[in-house]
Amino acid sequence: MTRTGLAKMTEHTIGIDISKSHLDAFRLEDRAAERFENSPRGLRALIKWLGATPLKRIVYEPTGPCHRAFEKALSGKVPLVKVNPLQARRFAEASATRARTDAVDARILARMGAALGLEPDAPISEKLHDLRDLQAARTGLVKERTRLRNRGQVQTNAVLKRQTKTRLALVERQIAELNAEISRHIAEDKPVARKRKILCSIPGLGPIAAALILTFLPEIGTLERKQAGSLAGLVPCSRESGTWKGKSFISGGRKPLRDALYMPALVAMRLNPDLKAKYTQLCTAGKPAKVAIVAIMRKLLETANALIKADRFWVKKTA
Repeated sequence: MTRTGLAKMTEHTIGIDISKSHLDAFRLEDRAAERFENSPRGLRALIKWLGATPLKRIVYEPTGPCHRAFEKALSGKVPLVKVNPLQARRFAEASATRARTDAVDARILARMGAALGLEPDAPISEKLHDLRDLQAARTGLVKERTRLRNRGQVQTNAVLKRQTKTRLALVERQIAELNAEISRHIAEDKPVARKRKILCSIPGLGPIAAALILTFLPEIGTLERKQAGSLAGLVPCSRESGTWKGKSFISGGRKPLRDALYMPALVAMRLNPDLKAKYTQLCTAGKPAKVAIVAIMRKLLETANALIKADRFWVKKTA
């Protein structure tokens, strides 16, 4: 085969640094670099630049709301790989790269993808994008509700108390509206609606927690037991060196998923005999309460994954 033929078969790795105003792209194989606007017009130009190039992966970091339009436009069309910003930074330090510019970051992302052989993520549907946007908005409103409630408890001025009460009522209505919209999105997708029913059969998991799990762990039901806990960041990381042993800790993973499991775990510890026994066993063994709760969160998620994989509802064990 000719050299030209080999070049045509090359699958390219591209790093893209996403900021509020720009998308900086770097193609590793021929070191081509380009900057595009982070706008619908810029995304169309980026897609045109990618053209018919055989792509192995496009590596990028999540940047809050700035990367959502990028994900929505390209997910399912090209092989996207979303990486943890901390891991990207550590890779840059390991590569002796200290400069921090958008162009440099794009180059580091491309090198990281190729060096580690990162595999593309599963495509995200438009409906899942919408669900995540709705959940993000709901999380912000829930935090605002907590702030308003706390503020209302300490205010003494009548005018301020009235204004806080009015804003609180508005936030409550908006949360209820988002809950209804999230529920409607899930109900429109029969397989997802079935998963929600299975999740809600588990003691401790209600419609809101189930919707959060389905939003931030769409792979649930297809994972191995340990994978579910790992994706949620609930698997303890050991710290050992020689004869020294440090405390294990959890890190990484999908924080919204962990947040969604905390309160259900507390409820499940009271309503689910198996989880209650496990919590008691851990506390009796001298484990701190928080460590025991994390173990219950992980067990709860693993149970949910197993039930959805088997397509069956939770049933209380009989003696």
